[in-house]
Amino acid sequence: MVVGDKLKQTNTKEDLANHPLDPLSVEEIDRAVAIVKATAGLTDDLLFETIVLREPLKDDVLNYEPGLFVPREAFLVALDPKKGQVHELIVSLDTNELLESEHIEGVKPAFIFGDQETNFLQFESKIKNDPRYVEALNKRGITDPDLVMIDPWPISNFGNKNEEGKRLAIGRAWVRREPTDNGYARPIEGLSVIIDLDKSEIFEIQDFGVVPIPPEDGNYAARYQESFREDLKPIEITQPEGPSFEVTGNHVKWQKWELRVGYTPREGLVIHNVTYEDQGKLRPVLYRGALSEMVVPYGDPTNDHYKKQVFDSGEVGIGKCANSLELGCDCLGEIYYFDVSLYDITGKANTQKNVVCMHEEDFGVLWKHTDSRIGETEVRRSRRLVVSFFTTVGNYEYGFFWYFYQDGSIDYEVKLTGIVNSSAVPAGVKPKHGTLVAPQVVAHNHQHYFNVRLDMMIDGQENSVYEVDTVRDPISEDNEHGNAFSVQKTLLTEENDFPRKIDPFAARYWTVANHSSHNYMGEPVAYRIAPGENVLPFHHDDAVIMKRAAFMTGHMWATEYARDELFAAGNYPSQHPGGDGLPKWMSNNRNLEDKDVVIWYTFGHNHIPRLEDWPVMPVAYTGFSIRPSGFFDRNPALDVPPSESHCSCDGDCAC
Repeated sequence: MVVGDKLKQTNTKEDLANHPLDPLSVEEIDRAVAIVKATAGLTDDLLFETIVLREPLKDDVLNYEPGLFVPREAFLVALDPKKGQVHELIVSLDTNELLESEHIEGVKPAFIFGDQETNFLQFESKIKNDPRYVEALNKRGITDPDLVMIDPWPISNFGNKNEEGKRLAIGRAWVRREPTDNGYARPIEGLSVIIDLDKSEIFEIQDFGVVPIPPEDGNYAARYQESFREDLKPIEITQPEGPSFEVTGNHVKWQKWELRVGYTPREGLVIHNVTYEDQGKLRPVLYRGALSEMVVPYGDPTNDHYKKQVFDSGEVGIGKCANSLELGCDCLGEIYYFDVSLYDITGKANTQKNVVCMHEEDFGVLWKHTDSRIGETEVRRSRRLVVSFFTTVGNYEYGFFWYFYQDGSIDYEVKLTGIVNSSAVPAGVKPKHGTLVAPQVVAHNHQHYFNVRLDMMIDGQENSVYEVDTVRDPISEDNEHGNAFSVQKTLLTEENDFPRKIDPFAARYWTVANHSSHNYMGEPVAYRIAPGENVLPFHHDDAVIMKRAAFMTGHMWATEYARDELFAAGNYPSQHPGGDGLPKWMSNNRNLEDKDVVIWYTFGHNHIPRLEDWPVMPVAYTGFSIRPSGFFDRNPALDVPPSESHCSCDGDCAC
């Protein structure tokens, strides 16, 4: 099926199931590791941070037809823990050859502990039984180290000379009352351990002074609830004839949408090759969309809390921390699951089941009008395709959702839940930089920033970006009553025109337009990027986090496409001083008019904790929209059929 041509029924299911963008299989991961170990001339005890498909050249993908050869390559990042060296490697899965090997100097990989449910727990046990750590626990009245839980955190980079050249993490601790209760209810304040990850040993124990352990439980699991609401009636989501989508391999067809589902250990869910059928043509909208980076900077300056600025994608890997989802909980209805191929630190591949969930859901009214003169009502119900996954990073949970709508719109949403990061204060102390959520338990003020990379392809690869504001017309002969307002469009022609910031008072949005493709009214076709909730950092301009996560300083960024520019904070944010990623690439000041444009959209959630966020946080929602803006000649959802009525009415009625 060729994008832009009349639909052809030539592709078989086998054709759709095998595609150059398919993620690496378990067999391919194992083979890529074997090639590296056999041919790279590196140490036998390599640890693997990254093993992913090296996505083919864009032209090869766009011109792909079944039977054409497209090179199949794997990209690996490996660490020699004895030398502290990071190596990037590319292998051919067609010829089983090592194509490239490069030592990347001066960088640290994302966290490599091994499987967080095994290897780090072994390391945790080693810390908890260290005599120095036991002594610090005893000072706090903690006599059973087995009840202590230590979470590893990235250490950031504050220019400390004694930390240079070392691969480190911070271990922050809590203590359970019994083995299965909520440990985050009892922070061990003032005690941190600096971990040397390469040597698997304690580098330093930091004791800022004893603070009493908070006295109350914070249990939320069902087994701790004394009673449940008894007035809830069942809600059943059924599709007796099955879902409306078709899945072949990683290819999805739903309504007029077609797309491919991908996955990486760093980004998690990746969406490829998004097209919409319009009057018999498949029109491209998005070549690739994925979370580029996320960071959670905290706002408390005491002890070592100022170091809490976690890049959950680049320093940890949200894809590695994904949940295996269960029917009826994370997703509801007629569900299709995608398994993903992951690996442990030795490079041994494994299959994680049910990571990506896909289903349809009702979304209220799609469109409606009542013609009161003739007594006729037309209404259509909206439904959307939901593609999502959940990940657990320490105390927090994040759900990442792509929504596709029948009218050609796309929404991107993050759902934030889990447990707020907790610390302790003495009785009677009211914290300035957080909220007391339980006696002596404080949840610090913090922010969550997400950057989504959108490789746009609005009716083709040559796109341009406009900033669109609504403005008052000046008082004049043409506007003597002062009621006129209009739209002001500004073409942004080069990378130095960015970043841009939201302006709700101007109702600001941005459009990505194709000047060579025109709609019914003769205007360039376009999609708009429309802000949702957003915020800017409250950190000072010279704060460390502002250098390391410069993508937070603006909301809308744009660059000319480059194959290896994927991550807003750079490839290696761990312990990096900053300046990499978007600021570095944009210094090239490439032209953006009628170019292959990549949009980097940043949105933030400002979290001033509430009592209601404890002991487990109700979901908070944040995101943005990607909406057709003159892309279609009319409402593309006119052909959605009326629904069989499930409404409450006395006679026959249709929805």
